[in-house]
Amino acid sequence: MSRLVIKNLHVSVKDKEILKGVNLTVEEGETVALLGMNGHGKSTLLGAIMGNPNYTVTSGSVKLDDVEILGLPVNERSKAGLFLAMQYPAEIPGVNSADFYKAAMNAHREKPMSLFQFYSSLQSAYKAMEIPFEMSQRNLNEGFSGGEKKRNEILQMKLLDPKITFLDEIDSGLDVDAMQIVAKAINEEQAKGKGFLVISHYARLYSMIHPTRAAVMVNGRIAVEGGPEIIKRIDTEGYEWIKTELGISLDKDEAPMNKVSIGVCATKEAALGGEKK
Repeated sequence: MSRLVIKNLHVSVKDKEILKGVNLTVEEGETVALLGMNGHGKSTLLGAIMGNPNYTVTSGSVKLDDVEILGLPVNERSKAGLFLAMQYPAEIPGVNSADFYKAAMNAHREKPMSLFQFYSSLQSAYKAMEIPFEMSQRNLNEGFSGGEKKRNEILQMKLLDPKITFLDEIDSGLDVDAMQIVAKAINEEQAKGKGFLVISHYARLYSMIHPTRAAVMVNGRIAVEGGPEIIKRIDTEGYEWIKTELGISLDKDEAPMNKVSIGVCATKEAALGGEKK
């Protein structure tokens, strides 16, 4: 069974330290909800693990199956079994979607797959994501809606078959029907024993994919770890209990949450008349 182990990870952006000693383990077969207020380092963690050049790792270790990955180029991290579904998928003019997927899949194999095998896999993935197969002939994400881009990210996940998948707010921009399609695809991979680390500010996605654990990031560190009951507590009480019970300072407040947002306690916001402290 594969295991991703993050130890004392420090990461800076333009000489400003964002991650200040992250320790977290994600194993195949479990889904970890990564919670936390905006600006506290969640997306930075995922980007740094995958090798985003905007992030500078100053110390620490990230190992997948006891192999250090921080020194590997991005494509080798992908081939090792990691995948990031991005919060803001880029449009790639001039790159045909099907050609891109074929090149990516073959890069993960010792021998190129046959054309029949490729198109069989591609058609199955498009069908599962309920995307018209004709879109495989369009340029990658070019002119796609936000929801189509997010479903395309999950389509890539299905094609590349990673061991551990990072989902960075994959549910943002999705309507109810699209979210159900995405959740179903995640559920199918969970059933195969795949591991997930999932960022979301909305309880709806978590209620559909049933995380096995939760970790809360505050000020660039994992402040709290525990079972999925943490998700429910944050949804109903906000993050204030972390400060009052654990004595951990919260540098930033969230924007007021709606009824399904993982963030600020709605009761507290109502009592303050919508004003933030």
